[in-house]
Amino acid sequence: MPHSLVFRENHTFTIAQFTDLHWKDNGELDQMTRRLMEEILDAEQPDLVVFTGDVIYTGEVAPGDLMCEDPLGALREAVHSVETRGIPWAIVFGNHDTESFITREELIHAVLEYPHTVTQRGPVEISGEGNYRLSIQNAAGQSKFNLYFFDSGAYSPVSLIEGYDWVRSDQIEWYKKESLQIRDTSTEQPLPSLAFFHIPFPEYQEVWDTKTCYGHFYEASVSSSQVNSGLFAAMLEMGDIVGTFVGHDHINDYWGDLHGIRLCYGRASGYNTYGKEGFQRGARMIRLREDERSFETWLRLADGTVITEQPEHIPGT
Repeated sequence: MPHSLVFRENHTFTIAQFTDLHWKDNGELDQMTRRLMEEILDAEQPDLVVFTGDVIYTGEVAPGDLMCEDPLGALREAVHSVETRGIPWAIVFGNHDTESFITREELIHAVLEYPHTVTQRGPVEISGEGNYRLSIQNAAGQSKFNLYFFDSGAYSPVSLIEGYDWVRSDQIEWYKKESLQIRDTSTEQPLPSLAFFHIPFPEYQEVWDTKTCYGHFYEASVSSSQVNSGLFAAMLEMGDIVGTFVGHDHINDYWGDLHGIRLCYGRASGYNTYGKEGFQRGARMIRLREDERSFETWLRLADGTVITEQPEHIPGT
């Protein structure tokens, strides 16, 4: 891995989450996405960029009308703004990244060739490609924060179950083993951690329905799997995850606290896909502070607006 992730001298570490770029063919809409990314990167100067899936769009607009016929070229253009700035970046795959022309294995190998990526393939014996953990260290080289990345798959592998895939049991067991092995050496307590994946788990619907949340819910419902595989329960049991970050639902951007874990949507970043009039593209920003088991988060939008306080939603009101 060419880059170490280290807290700055002021003991902060900033992450930019770009999600659902849906890069297609370098046309006008893709160039709008590029400009958005460049302006956000230059304004925020993040220490790490995380792409939470659907970076490229290899599906069909209509039968026979493919969105992207050159996946590797689309990937190159999608990450160009980050690569040319020398910013470390990580990726997880979404449901549209490998629908045609390329497999997940081929795509992860292509990702690993970039000089500034910190992505890892992860264990080949478990489901998906790109299940891995990154550590953020202090100046003395001690791990202070962990970042987990999960391949949440694409579509249901069970013929009787419609809809989207889920993080499988072998991925969850991998995470639990990692979490147990990585502890704070001074306290033997779990190191605070964040998790990134594309498809939200069902608890994203639960937190909106039952807890005070902040932000917007414009989708008809959370587009999670119909199967709850227990990833959220495992996170509670391990006691390390303080926040999760997903994409997939382009016009949801809320966050809420469920049993001590903040479930956060990103802000859709790409123009080559559906949106909502007046709902600008953007990115979710995340700031960690050394020795704190929490994080700050805000949105930066396409027009340069910074949103630090999102509208409150109270269930039943």
